[in-house]
Amino acid sequence: MSVNSALREPSWKVGLRGARANLVPGLVLQAVALAVVLAYYRHAPTRAAFAQLVAFRADAGFLFGIISTALFGGVLPFFYLRLHPASRSQYGWPQGLLLTAFWGYKGLEVEILYRILAHVVGEGHDAATIIAKTLLDQLVYGPVLAVPLTVLAYKWNALDFSCRAVLADFRVPGWYARSVLPTLIANLGVWLPAVAIIYALPTPLQLPLQNLVLCFFTLLLAHLNRRRVKA
Repeated sequence: MSVNSALREPSWKVGLRGARANLVPGLVLQAVALAVVLAYYRHAPTRAAFAQLVAFRADAGFLFGIISTALFGGVLPFFYLRLHPASRSQYGWPQGLLLTAFWGYKGLEVEILYRILAHVVGEGHDAATIIAKTLLDQLVYGPVLAVPLTVLAYKWNALDFSCRAVLADFRVPGWYARSVLPTLIANLGVWLPAVAIIYALPTPLQLPLQNLVLCFFTLLLAHLNRRRVKA
């Protein structure tokens, strides 16, 4: 879609179209995330395994978030895209390095977010705490920082690392409404319930579950996009 056509079509319609496309992957991912949370609270062996993960996380510190998110958000999706002819030409090794580095940074960013929310809102698992964290995550952090940076990173990637092209696109009036708002709307149906489920876990386990959802969400969307290209 060209910039002019994107400007003619309301952003909320673009976002709703994306939300419909994400509906089935979103339901699958939410079911997986919910199953993980239920297993943690109701299945003793799973809880014991997670206890070991918490201990490992404590030893690794911020490095765990950086490496694990780079792996689940960057490396695994990149190799999936790289292995298929329909997307191989768009994802060379420079693109893979960028995605890996970007998601490594995002791991640090999300880890800091979870720690801040735990400090400010609390570490309880009651409904009020989960709702407060979810709203701050999805209605403040996402629109202000997370989604705009992600849109810019993927745009820079798609434009072969041309800062001039990205800047030119950014300078077109209505950049946020044109580029960020549709992504926010499209992903809200997936991530709003998923984030609420993630915040039901103790703070040290929130990032691992977030990475699991992130990985499968990226892979499912890549698969859907590849099918659309073939069609």
